[in-house]
Amino acid sequence: MDDNRRFPRREIGEPAHVSFNGVSLGCLLVNISEEGAAIEVDNTAYVPERFRLVTSGGVRDCRLVWIKQNRIGVAFDH
Repeated sequence: MDDNRRFPRREIGEPAHVSFNGVSLGCLLVNISEEGAAIEVDNTAYVPERFRLVTSGGVRDCRLVWIKQNRIGVAFDH
């Protein structure tokens, strides 16, 4: 399978949080790169277009790029 990403993703598998408007939803950080990440949530309907991803490595502003079942792809705002 070809991977057309500019930056390779590292598999993580650690708990994280989606944070927006004073709300925090638990998620799983599946993988991450310099440009973005993939996360898994219980219900994608609760995740807004823009939010903060809170991980053990820090906080990143994100925008939603794609959804496939319970997995969400995000791009980091720089």
